[in-house]
Amino acid sequence: MTVDVNAGTEGATSTPDASAKRRRHLPAWLAVIIALLCGAGTALQSRVNGELARELADPYMAALISFGSGLLILLVSLTVWKPGRAGFTQLRGQLRDRRIAWWMLTGGVAGAYFVTTQGLSAGVLGVAVFTVAIVAGQTVGGLVFDLIGLGPGGRRGVTLQRAAGAVLALGAIGWAVSSQLAHEVPLLLMLLPFAAGIGSAWQQALNGRVRAAADSALTSTVVNFLTGTTALVVVVLVHAAFAGFPTSLPTEPWLYLGGLLGCLFIAGQAIVVRVIGVLVLALGSVAGQLAAALALDLFVPTHDRVVDVATIGGTLLAIVAVGIASISRKRRSVSRAS
Repeated sequence: MTVDVNAGTEGATSTPDASAKRRRHLPAWLAVIIALLCGAGTALQSRVNGELARELADPYMAALISFGSGLLILLVSLTVWKPGRAGFTQLRGQLRDRRIAWWMLTGGVAGAYFVTTQGLSAGVLGVAVFTVAIVAGQTVGGLVFDLIGLGPGGRRGVTLQRAAGAVLALGAIGWAVSSQLAHEVPLLLMLLPFAAGIGSAWQQALNGRVRAAADSALTSTVVNFLTGTTALVVVVLVHAAFAGFPTSLPTEPWLYLGGLLGCLFIAGQAIVVRVIGVLVLALGSVAGQLAAALALDLFVPTHDRVVDVATIGGTLLAIVAVGIASISRKRRSVSRAS
């Protein structure tokens, strides 16, 4: 089955003039800063959800708690933020007129998989290695989804610099995890966050589409958390049928901050993806993730895991990959201004 990303989206975004005006309203440099902060929030959430899953001995329940608490926060926000409620009316109209496809509301399912992966692998791999795997998935996903025009900003071509950045990011993963693989970290476990990174790029693109259709970041974030929570409820019920529910909940308040962090960075991503595209958003997020993840593993390590030269070197190489992949966009911006 072939999926046309443009099907059902005619008119979902505004006219070219209105689109350009909206991009100018948020400067690209500010969008990149927001992307950096979103990346740092992702790394923090990985630590929180990983520890919550360890305390519960149930990564699926930990993911549901994270998503479910985020949904509650957003529903409370809707009661006091009228533009968010108005966004649902506008989104219903866009769906009725088939200006946005229904499947574009399912980005939260990828988010549900992302937070489940945090609980399954972040604590075992360490946040830095987990994040490097996420980096590769986001880079590859951003490259592909920009190429096919999945995001609200339309198609963005693949250049030599972008392709080189993606290859370097993959090489960075191999270097970063080389020593830890020698310590019996399962290779298959690395595939979970890599796939989650691809799913994250997919989620960012779809949430950007919903945000553009609803003209509200709060609306798109609520839709994201609603679909993700629904998917996780099903997963938790199936898992509990075989393994049962956790018998107690941890008492440390910070273990329940994952939902709040998710609300903040999902909303931020939905705002800036239209301005800088899926790939540049992923790469900007990468830098924030790596900086926060290395700081966490260096200063607040889990399971006595030592951050070695390979992990630091691989992280630095991934940052170089970010810079190389971003060159093409910078050059295009300069040439347009000339």
